[in-house]
Formats: sequence, C-alpha cells, structure tokens
Amino acid sequence: MKTALITGITGQDGSYLTELLLSKGYLVHGVIRRSSSFNTGRLDAVYQDPHVEAARLCLHYGDLSDSSMLASLIRRIEPQEIYHLGAQSHVRVSFDMPEYTADVSGLSCIRLLEAIRDAKVACRFYQASSSEMFGSSPPPQNENTPFAPRSPYAIAKLHAYWTTLNYREAYGMYAVNGILFNHESPRRGPTFVTRKITRAVAKIVAGRQKHLYLGNLDAKRDWGYAPDYVEAMWLMLQQDAPEDYVVATGESHTVREFLEAAFALVNLKSEDYVRIDPRYYRPTEVDSLLGDAAKARHKLGWAPRTTFGELVRIMVEADLKAEGVLLAKG
Repeated sequence: MKTALITGITGQDGSYLTELLLSKGYLVHGVIRRSSSFNTGRLDAVYQDPHVEAARLCLHYGDLSDSSMLASLIRRIEPQEIYHLGAQSHVRVSFDMPEYTADVSGLSCIRLLEAIRDAKVACRFYQASSSEMFGSSPPPQNENTPFAPRSPYAIAKLHAYWTTLNYREAYGMYAVNGILFNHESPRRGPTFVTRKITRAVAKIVAGRQKHLYLGNLDAKRDWGYAPDYVEAMWLMLQQDAPEDYVVATGESHTVREFLEAAFALVNLKSEDYVRIDPRYYRPTEVDSLLGDAAKARHKLGWAPRTTFGELVRIMVEADLKAEGVLLAKG
C-alpha cells in the first residue's frame, strides 16, 4: 500500500485527488487547518472514522507556515508521494494579502522540500504550479514559454516553481511541477468567477438573487474539469524520471462566454442580470491564457475528457440542485 501526503486536501483539487488515490488503494494523509467550524465538507463522501482499524484517510491539523509541524509529519508517516496543493489560491485576493500569499503559496514549498531532505525520506514530490505564472506572455503557452507573472499569487507560485526545479537539480530529488491551467467543478470555491456565475444562475432561477456583480468579462482562460486534471497530477509521479508538464484543454473562452453559456442553460440572458463592479478588476490583468499540453499527451498519455459545454452544464446543474431546482433536459 502506497502512502501519500496531500496539502490542501480540503480544497477542490485535494478532495478529487483523495478520491482518486483511495480508489487506487493508497493510504492518504492530509493537512488541514484548525478552524472553529467544520471545513472538511468536500471530503464528506470519503471520510473515514479514524477509530476504524482499516481507515485509509488520515487528517492532521497543521499549517503551511509551520515548518516544524511539516517536518515532524513527514518523518512520522514516511510518504512515498507528496502532493503540495495547499495555497492562498485566489489571484485577486493576493493583491490585498501579498505577504501572506508569498509565505503560504511560495515559501511553503521550500519548507516541504527541506523537510523531505532532512528526513531522508525517499518520496516523490508534486508542486501545484499555475498558468498564472505565464502572465503577459502571448498564447499558446507551454513548458518553454517565458514566465511573466502579473500578480502576487503568480510571483509566489513562480518562486515555488523554481524552488522545485532547483531541488531536483541540486539534490537529485524526484520533484515535479504541474503547470495546470484553470480547472473548475461544483467544488470550486464560491468566490472564483466560474462558481460565482453558476451559483448566481441557480439563485436567480430560485428567486433568491437579482443581480450578479463581476469585473473583467473579456479575460480569456483555458478552462478544464478538475477531476480530469488530478489524474494528470498522479501520472506525473508515476514516470521513470521527473519532468514538468503543462496541463490544459487547448481551448480558450472569455468570462463572457462562460457567463452566456451558463445563463443560456436556464433560458435567461446574462445582460439582464449582470452588473460590472470595478472593485473586481485586478490592478494588473492577465488577458489570455491558452495551454499547449502536447507533452502531457505524448509522455503521460493524458488528455481532457470533459468539454467546455459539459463543464458549464455540470456546474450549473449542481448549483441548481443545491437550490432545489432541476435543469430541463435538451
């Protein structure tokens, strides 16, 4: 039985990755932050009582700013694989909390890699890098595209990217960067634009919301489905040699297109409900992200299975169901 450690296990990607690893027979450990309220809702479907002897999901309180805790945990559980997904991952919020974002999204990578090195644990390390690192570099973007970050979040992720590459080269560690383009699902946080849209559609249909306030509708993104993308994470750690990979659909859409597709599913026009609020604009915008995942297709045998239209429908249906409304078929 392989043992894996996941940071950010309570997030969208962490929960889907947990399900994938459990289905493959792994023993999964996850780091969660202490909170006065439950924050493990995304794991409810796979939660296992720790008092049960055969439980294969173990959660540990900790924080990515606490190097001693991370080092102690790694020494204790000796994982064969570590998936570092935890971060302050909201780009717009990173402008309001740049120092915190740098610490949690950037320096945490060093803390984990140093803990692995100090414990002399033979494990494979995955760093969740981001397409936001490409910033203003023109699309399409692949593993050879120059980085041009446009936010504190992207800068922090770039720090972690180079740290991972350096530890691979300096110490011979199996450490890889997964440069994932935007990936969404019904588990996406409600403040991210795609989920903000689909939740608003459901609440408007249910009569619980009148308007949706958004920022830049012309930003272009390469949107995929999160469960498809966590498979790529796992595949990266199963290769003979560590390499970095872009994971994307190769298809770009504007926020406006996502918006119109979501409202069209319920036979409404987005312009009747959407209002622009300048507070949601970023000080520096990333205009266009479009990933070229040819390397992942060739070396990992990975390809996205979910189309843009299917993704929008999955998310709208889930939020309508949460509001007690069924989406008409057809």
